[in-house]
This record gives sequence, C-alpha cells and structure tokens, in this order.
Amino acid sequence: MLLSEQAYKRIDREIAKYPPDQKQSAIMASLAIAQEEKGWVSPEIIQDVADYLGQPAIAVQENATFYNMFDVRPVGKFKITVCTNLPCALRDGEKTADYLKKKLGIGFRETTPDGHFTLMEGECMGACGDSPVLLVNNNHMCVRMEREKIDSMISELTEAAKGGAA
Repeated sequence: MLLSEQAYKRIDREIAKYPPDQKQSAIMASLAIAQEEKGWVSPEIIQDVADYLGQPAIAVQENATFYNMFDVRPVGKFKITVCTNLPCALRDGEKTADYLKKKLGIGFRETTPDGHFTLMEGECMGACGDSPVLLVNNNHMCVRMEREKIDSMISELTEAAKGGAA
C-alpha cells in the first residue's frame, strides 16, 4: 500500500457510490485522490490503485494518460495550465503563454529548477469569455490574466512554495 490510510478511506467512499461489480467507475476519483496526496501518479501508484480496485493496471493507466488533469511525471508544487484553444488564443491566450514561458524561464511540460512551477498547455476550460484563462493545480481557475495579475500570482505562489503553504 503506497497511500495513506486516509486516502484509502476516501477511495472507499468513492467505491461505495457504485454497485459492487462496477469498481472501475471509481478509477478517476481514485487517481485524483492519489495525485492529491503524492503530487503525481507514478507507475507504482497506478498499479496500487488498480490492485486496490481489483482492476487491470492497463485500465487505470488508460485513464491516467488520457485525461490531462493527471500527471504521470513529477510536476512542480504549482502546475499552471494555460488555455491556448482558438477562442482564448484570439483573446491573448498565446501571448499569456509566451509571457509565462519568459517569466518562468521554462517551456510547456517543463518545471522550474527550484521545483516550484510546471507550465502546461491546456484545452478549453469553458471560460472563453474570461480569457486569458489559467488553471492552477487543476482546481483554481484564474481569469482575465493580464501581466500584472500574472506577476502578482507568481509572487504569491513563490512565497507560498518557500513558506510551505499552498
């Protein structure tokens, strides 16, 4: 067992939502719980989740690699995903991505040397009218991200990373 007892209890609550013969329905929630605890879903975590759910490892791997909210490689403390789909691109999404690349000194799918930030390119986040849109750690959406707001966000996240808060 690679996760904490608390994580397995949370997974048990997800499993309980489905009929006993439908444990595969809890794969995505289980991966999200594991990633929240470990920061990413390693091959060992994927196998552990599969074993816990009584599912083939390939079924869990398929979910982990298909959905971009799951990280199958280590990422920084803060994963920033930038929407560059056409509507956002037309409203400075690509310029925002370029600004973040320059500010952080990394490209997409790269992590800063201090381990604080990973930059990702994302698909539509459903907030086209509020672009440019960023998603931090898959759960905090930031809208209308002009340079000043980006600078402020990066400063706050850097301080949080140094101080241990998130």
